[in-house]
Amino acid sequence: MTDTIILAIDQGTTSTRSMTFGTDGVPRQTVRREFAQHYPQSGWVEHDPEDIWRDTVATLKEAAEADGGKVAAIGITNQRETVVVWDRKTGKPVHNAIVWQDRRTARLCAHLKADGNEPLVRERTGLILDPYFSGTKLKWILDNVDGVRARADKGELAFGTIDSFLLWRLTGGKVHATDASNASRTLLFDIHKGAWDTDMLRMLDIPESLLPEVKNNSTIFGETTADLLGTSVPIGGMAGDQQAAIVGQACFQRGDAKSTYGTGCFVLLNTGKDAVTSKNGMLTTIAYQLDGEITYALEGSIFVAGAAVKWLRDGLGLINQASDTNDMATKLDGNDGVYMVPAFVGLGAPHWDPDARASITGLTFAATGSHIARAALESVAYQTADLMNAMVADGARDARQIRVDGGMAANDWFCQFLADMLDTDVVRPANIETTAAGAAFLAGMAIGVWNGPDDIANAWKEDRVFNPAITADARTLLMAGWQEAIDRTSARTKS
Repeated sequence: MTDTIILAIDQGTTSTRSMTFGTDGVPRQTVRREFAQHYPQSGWVEHDPEDIWRDTVATLKEAAEADGGKVAAIGITNQRETVVVWDRKTGKPVHNAIVWQDRRTARLCAHLKADGNEPLVRERTGLILDPYFSGTKLKWILDNVDGVRARADKGELAFGTIDSFLLWRLTGGKVHATDASNASRTLLFDIHKGAWDTDMLRMLDIPESLLPEVKNNSTIFGETTADLLGTSVPIGGMAGDQQAAIVGQACFQRGDAKSTYGTGCFVLLNTGKDAVTSKNGMLTTIAYQLDGEITYALEGSIFVAGAAVKWLRDGLGLINQASDTNDMATKLDGNDGVYMVPAFVGLGAPHWDPDARASITGLTFAATGSHIARAALESVAYQTADLMNAMVADGARDARQIRVDGGMAANDWFCQFLADMLDTDVVRPANIETTAAGAAFLAGMAIGVWNGPDDIANAWKEDRVFNPAITADARTLLMAGWQEAIDRTSARTKS
């Protein structure tokens, strides 16, 4: 292979991948490395940024070498909301990265909410006061790591989400920037003005000098140092993982919806130029910004999706690999009343309960490992249904179809059950790794490989459509059991 390629860095919550794509948008080579998760206390989740950097460099080089083509541009997509603070001179992080799943700032969020700040937060940022988002994590580092606030006040430090940290390192410290989609997840960004918000910075006592420049999702951010790939390569695209998936799924029309099933699950519904305010626990976020024009989305965030399957493997030893769950679920005629509420790190939308913890209800002596595996898969579909119902309640139209991607989308049983619970067609693309594809498309647009959204839509290919196949009564009964399990979990939290 000697032709032109686009390389996408997909830096996720549990692994770092580099993928190469041809100018036809078809993936060619993938190199992946898992890295360590750190849990210093209950509800705390951290990553070592040096692990992430090491794996980024290694996978980048291996993927480019395995492909053999000329890397024309690089795109970056990343786990969102995860916070890194580093020294501007040395590039060394002052603390481990605090991960989006981390709940250590729950008490701070509760205090800020009690002080009446949430309406302004919602108005300016489209978000709510929850530990999920970057701003309170950044404040925690400033307030709790020795000497960091003083150094920040002197302008010695830089803050960024993972995209920004990688961009800094890839360019040899020359570029401190982020994109509009990642900025919109920080609690610090006015999504209507497209600028950092001084009131949010004041609320969280964050020096503006820490912040990166905010750019379009598709633009030349900078160039890599020549030592990485033998020559400097332009970095032409950046987007948070869920927004990258919107691009990769070609959801460019108002009303288009996609759901990505990775560590968590994230449903995004394109609302066009309108920033729709939710009254039902959804978030208003920037889907993407191209040529200075912002497109918005309603988003529902589920903290645990594929992570529940990973727990079945690594925590319980019930399965050897994720694909085992397909056969385990298929061999059962029903769930026999067994439900899992996977609130390992609290519940996201539309419940927003940071103190909730996971539970399995309905167990009897007749229950088997297959019941627990099926309950884990079902829980993700139920949570997705909760999100879609909330979006409809906010005035969004029923989606004619929902495009799915991520690791769980490879599971046929899950996709069928999802279609049954949503009562809508579930469409799986030929390439389920649409997050990386979105980063590649954005980078390719920046150098003229693709001229815009229409070219990307033409490159998108369908694999299979799953149609609803159960009765309304059966769906209602299953959802009633799920709601009872949620109520029990919430009651336990409040007791």
